[in-house]
Amino acid sequence: MAFKDLDPILHSQLRLAIVSLLVSVKEAEFTFIKEQTNSTAGNLSVQLQKLKEVNYVEIEKSFKNNYPQTLCKITATGIKAFDKYIADLQDYLNYNKNNKPIPPGKKG
Repeated sequence: MAFKDLDPILHSQLRLAIVSLLVSVKEAEFTFIKEQTNSTAGNLSVQLQKLKEVNYVEIEKSFKNNYPQTLCKITATGIKAFDKYIADLQDYLNYNKNNKPIPPGKKG
């Protein structure tokens, strides 16, 4: 078995956290994502932009009660990429279950 390349966009801890969160809620305000991921506003903005560039998320900016509001939504492309990432990662985790022998010193 050859190991599959993991999606480099999702292999970043913060981007993976963002997509994982959005997969579960479908859309969320910037401040909610910031709180849930314990990220700084600047870092979160940069990572959301990277996800937007590959069409994993959509970002809508508007005003609510005269305050700026940023709403982030997962896209169908983002859901598909997340599902593939999880499946590929599962292949890594299942490697020794499917491919013997177990290295010396390890128990199977």
